[in-house]
Amino acid sequence: MARAEWIAIDWGTSNLRVWAMQGATVLNAASSDRGMGRLDRDGFEPALVDLIGDWIDGPTMAVACGMVGSRQGWVEAPYATVPCAALPEGMVRAPAADPRLTVWVIPGLRQMSPADVMRGEETQIAGFLALNPGWDGVICLPGTHTKWVHVSAGEVISFQTFMTGELFSVIGTQTVLRHSISADGWDEAAYGQGLDDSFSRPERLAARLFSLRAEALVSTLSPTAARARLSGLLIGSELAAAKPYWLGQQVAVIGAGTVAGLYIKALAAQHVPAIQADGERATLAGLTAAWRKLKEI
Repeated sequence: MARAEWIAIDWGTSNLRVWAMQGATVLNAASSDRGMGRLDRDGFEPALVDLIGDWIDGPTMAVACGMVGSRQGWVEAPYATVPCAALPEGMVRAPAADPRLTVWVIPGLRQMSPADVMRGEETQIAGFLALNPGWDGVICLPGTHTKWVHVSAGEVISFQTFMTGELFSVIGTQTVLRHSISADGWDEAAYGQGLDDSFSRPERLAARLFSLRAEALVSTLSPTAARARLSGLLIGSELAAAKPYWLGQQVAVIGAGTVAGLYIKALAAQHVPAIQADGERATLAGLTAAWRKLKEI
């Protein structure tokens, strides 16, 4: 394989993903479970070199986003304050001993009031905007901690984080509801019912959650239906709270697979058409934009 011109890195808490790049073209890809959460500061460079060592044979630039730039990461990349460009100034160089590597880390974004932060999502936002020039509206990034982000004129204006994904996991595995909820499977009608119930009466969420347990005991609610309804209840409550973001706005959902599809369906139920963008493609476009920016310096 031809030598990589540069290396794109998405380094989260749980996983490390890397791509050998030639301009905007992917030559090769690799991943490991050596995320930030499993490494001390001295472990980042060896974890990276283990994956990319065969791709480089001379001085090579690498551009990284995600938790690698957190206080517990390889090097702290301070947050940029919104409103600001989706790809902010202030990329930080990580201390790499390997003479072949120059590693730059993209800073996250922070909002002072109400307080909020993101790391990694800003790169996906920048990538989406690079792929969709002139796009204004609201971007939803579903995940463990879902983000709703207002963007205009290429800048992030404001954003809000919802712990919906983490709540789904914790409620389904560590509360009394674990006895009533399956680990997999799906019931589309139950999901829709949860959405409707929670969106129309979000203040009843806690009571609706316990009804999943009660219905499993006294009625015929199946574990699969309970799982889908739990998802609908949580996403419905989130949509109700996020209404000031998406109401009357152009909306995009960045992500692939089941979770992004659930948000598309939830928005459609409120007569809000949303486009879906591939998360990996957006990440690579954002990292490529950062690499091009560094080349200009």
